[in-house]
Amino acid sequence: MDDLLSEFLTETNENLSVLDVELVRLEQNPNNPELLSNIFRLVHTIKGTCGFLGLPRLEKVAHASENVLGKFRDGELTINPEAVSLILQALDTIKSLLAVLEDMEAAPPGFDLPL
Repeated sequence: MDDLLSEFLTETNENLSVLDVELVRLEQNPNNPELLSNIFRLVHTIKGTCGFLGLPRLEKVAHASENVLGKFRDGELTINPEAVSLILQALDTIKSLLAVLEDMEAAPPGFDLPL
């Protein structure tokens, strides 16, 4: 595995661990703009790095999460348990894709439009 991919996997898995905790905190405290900004930044970083590395499936899933978080931030959507659960589901999908990427050193094909 090349060093860039290995570093991406390590950093992204660390960011996902932080996101799991931060999203639960956001659900409990939806009026915390700092917390929301940090979550948005982490997802944005994941999305951007996926784009840089040419991982379109991962990028699309991260982008979908980023869009919802942006709507939270802009007041277009209210933070609620269902929406947070969808973001957590998207993050679980990213984790699964990362596991395959680590094992096979290639992103798996697939279709994630329902997310």
